[in-house]
Amino acid sequence: MRRSLFLSILHDIQQVNEYCIQTHDATSALGLSGVQKMTVVLQILQYGVPANAVDEYIRIGETIAIAALNFFTKTIVAIYEGIYLRSPNESNVFRLLQVEEQRVFPGMLGSLDCMHWH
Repeated sequence: MRRSLFLSILHDIQQVNEYCIQTHDATSALGLSGVQKMTVVLQILQYGVPANAVDEYIRIGETIAIAALNFFTKTIVAIYEGIYLRSPNESNVFRLLQVEEQRVFPGMLGSLDCMHWH
C-alpha cells in the first residue's frame, strides 16, 4: 500500500475514532500509535497473520491486536460504506466479468473443481 493511502486512511479513522490516536497511559508513557495499530490490522487482514503472532514484529499483544482489528473494521465500514462498500449492480458485474475474461484463463470464472487431481 502506498504511504499516502495508508496515511489518508489513518487520518480518516482518527477523525471518527479516538482509539487510533496515540495517548499517554496512567504512567505518562506514550501508548501505541495509530500507525502501529493500523499496521497490525493490515498484517492480520492482508497476510492472515494470527493476532498472537504480531507481538514479535510490531510489539503489540494479542488482546490489543484483536481490539485494533475490531475498531478498524467497524470504523472502515462506518466511514466508507456509502462510497465503496455497496452491492455490485449489473453494470459492475459485467465489467468485472469482461476484465476476468481477458486474463490468463478465460472461461474459468468459478472454482477449479472441474479438474480432478490424482
